[in-house]
Amino acid sequence: MDIKKSFTKTKNLFMRFWRSDDGKVSLLRDIFVALFLVLIVLIALWTYTGQWFGAPMVAIESGSMQHIDEPFGRLGTIDAGDMVLLVKVNEKDDVETYAKNENSIQYGKSGDVIVYRPDGSQVADQIIHRAMCWVEVEYINGQKTYTIEGTNITNHNASKPLYLPELGIKTYNDKPKKVDWSHSGFITKGDNPRTNPTSDQLGGITDEPVKLEWVSGKARSEIPWIGTINLFFNDIISGEESTVSNVPGDSLICLFIFIGFLISIPVSLDIYGYLKSKKE
Repeated sequence: MDIKKSFTKTKNLFMRFWRSDDGKVSLLRDIFVALFLVLIVLIALWTYTGQWFGAPMVAIESGSMQHIDEPFGRLGTIDAGDMVLLVKVNEKDDVETYAKNENSIQYGKSGDVIVYRPDGSQVADQIIHRAMCWVEVEYINGQKTYTIEGTNITNHNASKPLYLPELGIKTYNDKPKKVDWSHSGFITKGDNPRTNPTSDQLGGITDEPVKLEWVSGKARSEIPWIGTINLFFNDIISGEESTVSNVPGDSLICLFIFIGFLISIPVSLDIYGYLKSKKE
């Protein structure tokens, strides 16, 4: 009986709070509702991505994943100013590489796009590039060899150059390249052929294949243009470099149109309410 009374009392207090016309109570109620909605959104994102209490999404700062001749608005690809959700990666097979599965299309090309810390650094900026292949580094009779999944490269002698131009394993002059990798991992590359003609492991971004533990997650879903706002404030805080300048012009136009649309909704409702009250 006491439990029932306590429940009824709590319910009555909540209803008084919810229906109160007092200005201060209304403000507290609005803050409570806003925080509750934010919590619901976060829980939904954390559930989907598996990144519990971590960052479930990232803002794209550079144009290294841009494609040539993208349509206006650049939907379906990863561009500076976009935001993407990061789904947690637990094992190697959670990532479909470009070489291994041609049917796994993500952001306009085969293979998953992953976010990783170059060389495992905790301070360097994270990189978001496509997983081109997995290279297995082994030692056979004291000789280092490379086996690249999804290709015909098996137990390749590490002392000999490699040439897989479709995976970005080549020189800048499109010649075979001798590599010296010490451990197994993903070979990664940006989609933009102008800024990223070779793989990250040959282009000075990282020296080694990407270990699984370096991967923060794989990109899933795109929220276009909105990340520009995040870049703008980051530029103001850091005061070092302008990442907003990397955002394509058509993406900025789409962002302004989108913001204008959002602003127009409450303004239109206010105008409608005013005209309706005046008519009455």
